[in-house]
Amino acid sequence: LHKTLNKFLIGAMQHEAMMTYTEADSLLIVRNRTKVHELALKAGAAVLITGGFDTADYIKKLADEKQLPIMSTRYDTYTVASMINRAIDDQMIKREIVFVEDIYTPFESVHYLHPDDQVKRWYELNHLTTHTRFPVIDERKRLKGMVTSKDIIGKDHELTIEAIMSHNPVTVKEKTSLAFISHTMVWEGVEIIPVIDQQKQLCGIISRQDVLEALQQVQHQPQHGETLDDIVASKLNVKQNNCSTFSLKVTPQMTNQIGTLSHGVLTTIITESSRQLLLHLRKGDMVVENLTTYFIKPVQIDSLLTVHPKILEIGHAYAKIDSEIYDEEKIVGKGLLTVQLIEHIEGR
Repeated sequence: LHKTLNKFLIGAMQHEAMMTYTEADSLLIVRNRTKVHELALKAGAAVLITGGFDTADYIKKLADEKQLPIMSTRYDTYTVASMINRAIDDQMIKREIVFVEDIYTPFESVHYLHPDDQVKRWYELNHLTTHTRFPVIDERKRLKGMVTSKDIIGKDHELTIEAIMSHNPVTVKEKTSLAFISHTMVWEGVEIIPVIDQQKQLCGIISRQDVLEALQQVQHQPQHGETLDDIVASKLNVKQNNCSTFSLKVTPQMTNQIGTLSHGVLTTIITESSRQLLLHLRKGDMVVENLTTYFIKPVQIDSLLTVHPKILEIGHAYAKIDSEIYDEEKIVGKGLLTVQLIEHIEGR
């Protein structure tokens, strides 16, 4: 489908011209052109007939002989191509999402403890790896707890790990998204999270450093599928070098059913401009803690907006940002954003 999406053919084309765009293992999208159906099948291409039309019996027999699909739909050619294009775009977006399984340290490379190990074993692993957090597993690799430096401070070296470990630690699965794990690490204040499967067996661990490096790589990766956030980010232009002013033109994709800027897009504009401001100030990425938005006036399609994010407070781990959105010098929206900061790692 990737090779043939742009090869759907209109009825005015001659047969020879159509075959120029048709090759083996491709899909020909065409109306009721029986001769074209035949030529496409002989070329090794599948056929999708649009407009609700059928084809001749000998064409169906030929498709069976070639072991190629010949399908029919009531939708017109352009609608079918658009629907397929949208489906492929959705798949590209899903493919671009980073999951824990893409970046975590697998079990084979993980140092761990057993419940009946003694505290002195923690010191041995600490000396070997310089790490301070280790998962605790049983003989079946099932996660039983976590041990950190706080758990062992002042404890007798002969005590068992089971006596001092933390039970029910925060865990994630391999299909947990990067966005979720980064949010969890910030909110829970943990450096390492065990990765488990459905049977609670340890698959590996993921560290804050893994997450930070993945976030940095994602920001520099070209995007092939476009989400609404991608659209807003791509159209948000910096008007001043210090990232204190942005401009954005409202496109049809950003509006609701009555043709005005949607509340979700307003939220995205506020968060994306705030994120770019923080990155410009080298404060790192952010996780939204609280967001309050106000629509003061409706915003129409093709409006040219000006966005002014302003930092009210900022600390080592948090920031509070006020944003104002203008349309032709008239304020149309406001937002107050409180975020947790994820430390910046550029240059490490």
